[in-house]
Amino acid sequence: MRSERRPERARRRGDGPRAPWPLRIAAWGGLAFLHIPIVLVAIYAFNTEESAFSFPPKGFTLRWFAEAAARDDVIAAIALSVKIALVGTAGALMLGTLAALAMARRSFPGKDLITLAFILPIALPGIITGIALHSVFRLGSVTPGFWTIAIGHTTFCVVVVYNNVVARLRRLPPSMIEAAMDLGASGLTAFRTVILPQLATALLAGGILAFGLSFDELIVTTFTAGREQTLPIWLLNQLGRPRAVPVTNVVALVVMLITALPILSAWWLTRGTEDVSGSGR
Repeated sequence: MRSERRPERARRRGDGPRAPWPLRIAAWGGLAFLHIPIVLVAIYAFNTEESAFSFPPKGFTLRWFAEAAARDDVIAAIALSVKIALVGTAGALMLGTLAALAMARRSFPGKDLITLAFILPIALPGIITGIALHSVFRLGSVTPGFWTIAIGHTTFCVVVVYNNVVARLRRLPPSMIEAAMDLGASGLTAFRTVILPQLATALLAGGILAFGLSFDELIVTTFTAGREQTLPIWLLNQLGRPRAVPVTNVVALVVMLITALPILSAWWLTRGTEDVSGSGR
């Protein structure tokens, strides 16, 4: 009995054979390669130097944060990105949830093709999605602006919500809904009282991830923005201005925080929710 319990406890603790040291070194090297530039941008956002990078930083200052907050173009770009992210997230939540409800437990001809259509906008390179959307808007004589950006962002945010919701729906036993309807609940009541509470964390996580994905999107936005200037486009335009580097670093730090916090929040909210009520585990 003890010998059977010991492996189970080991699996729960995550014990097991360790990866070879070359693989561990490669993994840590990859993480350092990805994160050291981010750390440097954060450090130089507080640097006293005005125009160029030098190491080590010359000193510590909060001056650039005040200058960034005082610039109307920065505030306008942040406000536009937030509005577009909110609209894109709302559209993704609605469309992704409806699609998941329709496809979670149903089999019909063309289901795999529809699933592929949901995944393509985020699986394809952003430039392909951007060119496709730009061509559609031009064929429809639609002037690029706020709504074209929001539509473009919705197309690739849908899959984030869809994947979260459809995974949760597949773990819900049909007997829960059948029991509610046997007790006299209509389909809408069963959805509101049984399904929706089980989907709450999946919807919240999908919405948070969609917001973060939309907020820092650049490539698709470039093809659908017209004269609108979101925050990523503003950052791109500032790269050729050496004296704008300190303020650019501050704004880049803000973008990193705004996009990282939703992702961390989504992970925190959904951790430990694999064993949902009625999943039989």
